Amino acid sequence: MTEANERGRRKFRTGVVVSDAMDKTVLVKIDRQIRHPLYQKIVRRSSRLAAHDEANEAHLGDTVRVVETRPLSKTKRWRVVEIVERAK
Repeated sequence: MTEANERGRRKFRTGVVVSDAMDKTVLVKIDRQIRHPLYQKIVRRSSRLAAHDEANEAHLGDTVRVVETRPLSKTKRWRVVEIVERAK
């Protein structure tokens, strides 16, 4: 049995870095669209996740992929896996 199977499947999210002011931490904004249960209109929802960035490589405006991980601090439960696209 591999280590990944023992821990279970981890969640992946893709979002945009909205703050890189902290050391080894970035704030990632995750946008999603849901359908309103009563009115059936598409509504935009977003959430901000604190993600660990060990090498301080991600910067403002970058699109990054984050993965769920163990609690690293009071608010950090995600880790930057890769930078999908650099800011222009």
